[in-house]
Amino acid sequence: MSEATDAKTAELAAIIREIRDRVRATTPGGQAGSLSVPLPDLLPLLHARDIAEGKAAAIGTVNPRPPGIVNNAIQAVKRSLARSLNWMVREQIDFNQAAIECVQATLNAMNESNRVFAALAAEVEKAHNDAAGLREVHAQWLEWRRDWELRLAQAEVRLLRGVGELSTAYEHHSREVVRQIDGKLQRLEDTYRRTGAEQHAAFVAESARSASELDQMLRGDFEKVRRDYEAMIHQELRVLRQRVPAAVPQTVAAPVAAAAAGALQFDYAGFSDRFRGSEDYVRGKQRLYTPYFAGRRDVLDIGCGRGEFLDVAKECGASAMGIDLDAEAVEYCRRKGHTAEVADLFDYLASLPDASLDGIFASQVIEHLAPERLPEMIRLCAVKLRRDGLIALETPNPECLAIFATHFYIDPTHTRPVPPSLAAFYLEEAGFGSLEIRRLSPAVETMPSLASLPDDFRNAFFGGLDYAAIARKL
Repeated sequence: MSEATDAKTAELAAIIREIRDRVRATTPGGQAGSLSVPLPDLLPLLHARDIAEGKAAAIGTVNPRPPGIVNNAIQAVKRSLARSLNWMVREQIDFNQAAIECVQATLNAMNESNRVFAALAAEVEKAHNDAAGLREVHAQWLEWRRDWELRLAQAEVRLLRGVGELSTAYEHHSREVVRQIDGKLQRLEDTYRRTGAEQHAAFVAESARSASELDQMLRGDFEKVRRDYEAMIHQELRVLRQRVPAAVPQTVAAPVAAAAAGALQFDYAGFSDRFRGSEDYVRGKQRLYTPYFAGRRDVLDIGCGRGEFLDVAKECGASAMGIDLDAEAVEYCRRKGHTAEVADLFDYLASLPDASLDGIFASQVIEHLAPERLPEMIRLCAVKLRRDGLIALETPNPECLAIFATHFYIDPTHTRPVPPSLAAFYLEEAGFGSLEIRRLSPAVETMPSLASLPDDFRNAFFGGLDYAAIARKL
């Protein structure tokens, strides 16, 4: 009987050890991460709980004794007494069980706290490593910037040296041409003196022919020098423009749609300077929107280009940012101190929360869209604008026939013009009111010959080259 009891006791002890090992495996301890933050040791509390459970389980049990008739009688009496006294210790047993459950709940809570501390330590360690990586990226950026500034300075030196060499060559060639002219004139004068007055008519004819030849030669030389200057300057500017966008570090890796100008492989910035006008000219035209956007917050400039409207918004106290498909234009706006990013207008508007904008401006944009996408853009703008939010759309005016003979088809990225009545219809359908159509840039200012037409005919068919549709969300 004793050997069997010892075997059961050993087996019970083995089970208890196995349970403790499993608890230790699921209970965090030691230090949290590599930052040497010590975690509370829960094993003493675990041991105390096990001892308390053993003591509570022993209440009401009879101590084992050596077998025999006397012992059996004694054990029977003890068991009978234990059953008869059970009503006295029942409350104590319940209390002990509740205390053990409380200790178990405390142990579980502290164990979960240790897990949270360990997870926090891992996050802190990860953040520490990320900060180290950012410092490394910043150091690389500073190194790249120094190298790029050096290259830019070298390019400027080469440009100035080339201009100096061309200037020297031009001066040398000019002196040689003057010398040749002096020689011809001297020979003509000598011929006139030898031949006398009867040769005067022939001298005049020869002088005219020589002057014509010299004029053509000078014109050809000047034209050649001018072409050399323009070719060299254009090449240097193209190289500089290509270097700057390629070298700018991208902090967010996102797909960028190719601009139409890029697809056609020409310098769209140079195109804008030539055919749309200088920044000062465009900025002066767009100041007419100052009364509409003054003081507004969260204004979006779609197709910001060189940032003329962003300049006007800053002047009138409006908070505005721009988007454009042209990465070079966006970088130019950023260098001017504006907030801008490369984005497709549909993707960017879709990513904004509803009713998050106070104003939307788009100049010379909607004529680039496919016809079926224009109402989609206007509906999307209506969703993103707050109540009483302002929208202004500026575009070429097809009511003016002069636009087709001069401006509209110069830009190969235009799809089709948008009549003012169609733009008004789309705006009203999308939920805009207080609609205003303003004709801009009268054609007679750039085509003075139109002044000879009757006023009513000129205003009907040769009015403003552009128009602006301005409305508010109802």
